[in-house]
Parts: sequence; C-alpha cells; structure tokens
Amino acid sequence: MASKQSFELIYDPKVAQHLKKIDRKYHSLIQRTIEEQLRYEPEVETRNRKPLLRPSAFGTAWEIRFGPNNRFCVFYRTAPSIRKVHILAIGIKVGNRLFIGGEEFEL
Repeated sequence: MASKQSFELIYDPKVAQHLKKIDRKYHSLIQRTIEEQLRYEPEVETRNRKPLLRPSAFGTAWEIRFGPNNRFCVFYRTAPSIRKVHILAIGIKVGNRLFIGGEEFEL
C-alpha cells in the first residue's frame, strides 16, 4: 500500500503573536490538530474544514475549526503543486465574534 505524500506546514511569523493571546494550555491541542488535519489532505472538505466563500483579511482560502465548542479557527491556504500549506492566522471564536491576536475580526 502506497503512503500518502505529506504537505509541508509553513507558519506565518505573525502566528506566534496570535498564539500569545490564547491560553498556553491549548497550544499543544492547536499544534496537534494542525498536524493531524492539514499534513496530508488540507483541501478535503469535512464538517469542520471548509473553503471560505468570501475573501478574508488574511488572503486565506480555507478554515478549520476545532477544540472545545469549536472555538479555535485556523486560516490557511494551500499550494498543492508544491505540497505546502501556509498557516496564516489562528484565532479564537467567542460567541459570534472572532479574535485573532487580541483584535476582533468580522466573520
């Protein structure tokens, strides 16, 4: 059985600032979920992984939600021809509000 080729995960330098605004106890969950969900099939739509229909502030094409009450959102774009996933933003959703790096963004 052939193994799937993995994608290289590339984090935007701003992601470190985004993580500083999220409780440290969730950092391992975020890292593990990104690895599990985006390493092999980042463009396969699932219940919590969807292509964005409108352009976002980060120029992303995809979003994945996870964690308690689906509160964490990771925004990314892919380059399938070179097998790369660019992680552009990590935020936390509170009710119907999205915060990235402590700043509120429109959903």
